[in-house]
Amino acid sequence: MTTIGRVTHFTVRNSTLENLQNNLGKMSTLQSQMSSGVKINRPSDDPSGTADVLRLNNEQRQLAQYSRNAADGEAWLVTIDAALQTSSEALRKARDLTVQGGNGAMGATSKIALAEEIEGIRDALLAQANTTYLGRPVFAGTTGGPAFGGADDAAGAYSFKGIAGATVERTVASATTVRVDATGSAVYGEGEDSVFALLDEISATLRAGGDPSARLDDIDQHMDRILTELSANGARQNQVDSAQNLIADNTITSKTRLGAIQDVDLAQVILDLQSQEVAYQGALGAAAKVLQPTLLDFLR
Repeated sequence: MTTIGRVTHFTVRNSTLENLQNNLGKMSTLQSQMSSGVKINRPSDDPSGTADVLRLNNEQRQLAQYSRNAADGEAWLVTIDAALQTSSEALRKARDLTVQGGNGAMGATSKIALAEEIEGIRDALLAQANTTYLGRPVFAGTTGGPAFGGADDAAGAYSFKGIAGATVERTVASATTVRVDATGSAVYGEGEDSVFALLDEISATLRAGGDPSARLDDIDQHMDRILTELSANGARQNQVDSAQNLIADNTITSKTRLGAIQDVDLAQVILDLQSQEVAYQGALGAAAKVLQPTLLDFLR
């Protein structure tokens, strides 16, 4: 015996309203995607996709921080490079003047003029050794004050103010740091062994009418120190440049992956929304016919 299920008007009404709500919900989802431009507006839209989006967003924040670190490190290294280049040129000029001072035919007045010029070079070198970037000395590590004192410094003439082993570093990738400062004492020497004290001695020799050419080898040693630091600084600049290129590539990759997960295909969403609107209008028409009968219709 076949049992025929009884379909009441109440059942039809509930089923019709449920379908209308489903259609309206789909339209709401599509409209939200179209207005926001993303597929995932709440975690419930795609739980696994949400986890990927959060991970990629965190990755992009890290890359942005690495990029800022690398840019700051690059600025430090460029500042050091400029200071070292200027120091090298100044010391080369001092060497030329020292060679001239060794000319036995040069008179006392000319030697005094050379001495004054060398003293000017000493002051310029001291200024370069105390070069700062954003108010911080680039040759004194983490010390906040100048890298070197002057000739009348309380701690001794041309004393180095930096802290041994305290370096300035920037993290440019996961577990990758680059030193962005330089040790002034290794570049310019310190105290009596500094290039500043050497130029003072050469100046004093010239003022006394003597021959300063015996100190040429000492000048060459200081020039070698500067060139060595220039080479090391250039290597660190290359490391930062490579890190910046890698950060840029990883940022593009991360954004592409994020877009593939959450960005909507706008043309497809518009098409789906139009189709859903047609379906919704049809459902409304069907519901109007189903829900139209009243008690009088049944009594007839």
